[in-house]
Amino acid sequence: MTEISPLIKRSLVDQALEQLRQRINDGAWGIGQRLPTEPELAAELGISRNTVREAMRVLAFSGLVEIRQGDGSYLRAVVDPLDTLKALSQCSLEQARETRQIIETEAIGLAALRRTDQDLLALREALALSGDHYHGDLESYIACDLVFHGRLVDAAHNPTLSELYRYFSSVVGAQLRQTLSIHPRRQAVFDLHIDLLDAVEQRDPERAKAISRQLINEP
Repeated sequence: MTEISPLIKRSLVDQALEQLRQRINDGAWGIGQRLPTEPELAAELGISRNTVREAMRVLAFSGLVEIRQGDGSYLRAVVDPLDTLKALSQCSLEQARETRQIIETEAIGLAALRRTDQDLLALREALALSGDHYHGDLESYIACDLVFHGRLVDAAHNPTLSELYRYFSSVVGAQLRQTLSIHPRRQAVFDLHIDLLDAVEQRDPERAKAISRQLINEP
């Protein structure tokens, strides 16, 4: 019985989440509006207050709801970041490559035009750390590589692109993990990262974009 209870509770919370998200999507509440109290939601949904409380915690964790101690819960957003991440995680390897071409390559072209000396220092630091791990533990290398590519996108100085890439970085990591688990790491591929940084440093957007495309399409 003790093994079944958590599963039942999770199922009830999932049902509550689905109903609450549906109300948010339907525009039942506006951003900044105070939500009904736990007893009111429990009565409306036909579930216990404990289940409502757990569902609200999940919504708060995902950024949809803000819980103010002693004041109530307020709607913060209508798009669930966790749903976005879930959708991204289901894309294919080819879809990941196409999306990187659109977001990352174009951002790197802008970075070559807009980068600052401070950006270059941060990029050199990230690339050096990435180089230290290139022939070592795969997960450590992927983490370092994502930092380098994230800083390249940040050097475009477009907050929207940076935010999009942060969401998409989990897919980039999965793509690298899948590719590098099959194909051995070659020094020539890492050297392309050095060439990419040089193109950004030399303010050569077309060369930077060409190298970025080459890196993305590497097996």
